[in-house]
Amino acid sequence: MHLVSSLENQKIEKRIAITPEIAKKYIDLGFKVSLQNNYGAHLGFMDEDYKKIGVGFIEDEKHLITTADIIVQLELPDDGKLLLLKEDQTLIGSLNSLSNKLKLEKLKTKKINCFSLELLPRITRAQSMDILSSQANLAGYKAVIEAFQVYERAIPMMMTAAGTIPAAKVLVVGAGVAGLQAIATAKRMGAIVFATDVRMASKEQVESLGGKFLTVEGSENLETEGGYAKEASEEFKKKQEELLSETLKKIDIIICTALIPGREAPKIIKEEMFKNLQKGSVIYDLAAVQGGNTAFTEVNNIVLKNGVKILGEANILNKLPVSASNLYAKNMYNFISNLYDKENNKLNINLEDEIIEKTIIN
Repeated sequence: MHLVSSLENQKIEKRIAITPEIAKKYIDLGFKVSLQNNYGAHLGFMDEDYKKIGVGFIEDEKHLITTADIIVQLELPDDGKLLLLKEDQTLIGSLNSLSNKLKLEKLKTKKINCFSLELLPRITRAQSMDILSSQANLAGYKAVIEAFQVYERAIPMMMTAAGTIPAAKVLVVGAGVAGLQAIATAKRMGAIVFATDVRMASKEQVESLGGKFLTVEGSENLETEGGYAKEASEEFKKKQEELLSETLKKIDIIICTALIPGREAPKIIKEEMFKNLQKGSVIYDLAAVQGGNTAFTEVNNIVLKNGVKILGEANILNKLPVSASNLYAKNMYNFISNLYDKENNKLNINLEDEIIEKTIIN
């Protein structure tokens, strides 16, 4: 089978879906692998690195796509590339199935198999394929680094002959994969860390990393069967806002990571709360693309409000593209190796397999 990956739009996406290490694994599995010229050159993966392990290169994008059996990408390709797809081809990536529903339905009518890996079930067997967790880990780490870089004070407590500098106080909003990594990173750098989440199940995880879990009296575990946060009641929101508003008075840096799948990000740091924030404090909002967790978040812009800097980027992983590509490529390979019938050299789309059933676009 012929497996290919075309160039992403590097203005918005620097990651790649196939690294040289993973290309070799595909070839060893029995695939013919082809890429476009300079596919990974911007990350230091030169064409020669791929060629010496048997990868072919096709300069013409149309020819690359139309001759493929399987196309692997980071996200849903643009409309021009989608028009090139034909019956019985397979497209795999993080296709954002909720926002791209109409486009994916059109591909389905053309009898193109589409697998969207953000839909993977949270089961043990799927962990090695989990693109959301691998990428969120890096995003949580990098958000802390970016926020600390903008913060104009020291992070750890420092005792000197001239006096003591207190440790920075960090609040992490949302204790999912990104939030937990943000807690761990901030603690390693000497900060005092607090965290909040509507899922009571995250309390133990936060505390195991040295963070203090903030919760309102009578909290419920607002968690879906898949382990994601779900919408809170109005009463809970009011109590949470009161606790958060009071907590913000002592916080220097906030890392926002709260998301609800398929919904706009919840507004957690509201306009009236900004009066409680200290001047010089910093907010990094990982939920910016989904609308942001603050009232003033703007994508790819640093907003200054009441002396508080608010940062939010469209794709923070573009600042860690090599690490992010390495993990994404491994996740993708693990998914495809589960899907591939090596003995018969074909894909085995077995809908009794929960991993396949949950990720295929029906």
